[in-house]
Amino acid sequence: MNFFKSFSLKTVMAATLALSSSAFAAEQAMDLDTLLKQLEQGQTAQNAQNAQREAQFKAQQSEQVRMLRELTANRDGELNRSERLETQFEENEIKLGNLSDTLSKRMGSLKELFGVLQQVAGDSSNKFRTSVVSAEIPNRSAFMDDMAQRMGSSTKLASIEDIEKVWVELQREMTEQGKVSRYTSDVIVAGGAKEQKEVLRVGAFNLIADGKYLSYNPETNTLSELTRQPTARFTQSAADLQSAQSGIVDFALDPTGGSILGLLVQAPNTKEQVEQGGAVGYVILGVGLLALLIAIERFISLMIMGAKINRQLKDSVAREDNPLGRVMKVKEQYPDVAYDTLELKLSEAILREMPKITRNLTLIKIISVVAPLLGLLGTVTGMINTFQAITLFGTGDPKLMAGGISTALVTTVLGLVVAIPTVFLYTLLNTRSRNLLLILQEQSAGIIAERSEKGA
Repeated sequence: MNFFKSFSLKTVMAATLALSSSAFAAEQAMDLDTLLKQLEQGQTAQNAQNAQREAQFKAQQSEQVRMLRELTANRDGELNRSERLETQFEENEIKLGNLSDTLSKRMGSLKELFGVLQQVAGDSSNKFRTSVVSAEIPNRSAFMDDMAQRMGSSTKLASIEDIEKVWVELQREMTEQGKVSRYTSDVIVAGGAKEQKEVLRVGAFNLIADGKYLSYNPETNTLSELTRQPTARFTQSAADLQSAQSGIVDFALDPTGGSILGLLVQAPNTKEQVEQGGAVGYVILGVGLLALLIAIERFISLMIMGAKINRQLKDSVAREDNPLGRVMKVKEQYPDVAYDTLELKLSEAILREMPKITRNLTLIKIISVVAPLLGLLGTVTGMINTFQAITLFGTGDPKLMAGGISTALVTTVLGLVVAIPTVFLYTLLNTRSRNLLLILQEQSAGIIAERSEKGA
């Protein structure tokens, strides 16, 4: 069919060319005889060309028939081969099933043993790969991986040596978990640089160097310092352990291999918790510092004043450098007045000394009351912000709610931290000032009694 299409197309093209030549010749011809002669010559050439094409088509037709016969023969051969292969495949399936049954019968209880061995090898491989022991003893999981793959195939069985080696590797892991080992290795410090350091491995729990905790990357088999270390009490125990040569040292172990340590690292320290309180937190700390400074000044002043009063109690000469001496001066200033008048003068002198003794104590009391209220204010403000965030983002993330509530409660904690010692300081200073005032009143009552006896 393709040949006929090609032949027809060529014929049409030849006729078109002949007509075009005829038209061109007609334009050039001077008479009809010349035009007729040219048409006859073109028809003769076209007939010769058509005969040549017909012969070529017949030759190609025989070639196509030959090729068709060859392809048909090849197809029949492949069909026969396919039938033979299908038959052979079915026979092999039957043989394979029989051999599998025979293998299962011969293996007996060993099949269960090899299954357990495959499971143990696979689990141990994952354990060895992530264990910090591999930081000191690398490439322990390769054998376990190969053993698990071989046990998963029914064509290869484990030898006694392989089973013993699995047991040895498990025993090594258990033994290393109870050791505190020192070795030298490259450690990636802050900034990305590598330094050769002495690494202390605490069983299969932690790695430390220079008193800092390290993290182990099983993918690259590298050690790196934690960018953020836990609180000082943990780093101090790590430094004590690394510097110790013998004996028992308190140390914080991470039995999870790093999970608990990662949570401790994320926990905010005291400075960060204070910063979470925001502006209200800083105000609370400011008033707390003010109360502390006032309390220190009052404690020192009352202590000096009390020492002078005690010295005045042992001296009969009134001195102007202490409240008791100034009260006793009233007796000398009014030697001849009646005892009731003297009583009023002494009460006036005591009232004059009272502001000096009780100065700023009221301010400390006010701060002890205001600090918890400021903390409550910060908590309410933080809760409002938390509920606004819940309104915008929903309650899908519990950490969002917990973090906001935790931040809000920081101000309450700061308020209580300031209020509790402030109340204690106020009580202590108030008691001390009252004792000094009682001494003044006691001595005043004695002076009045003495004057009353003289008047009688």
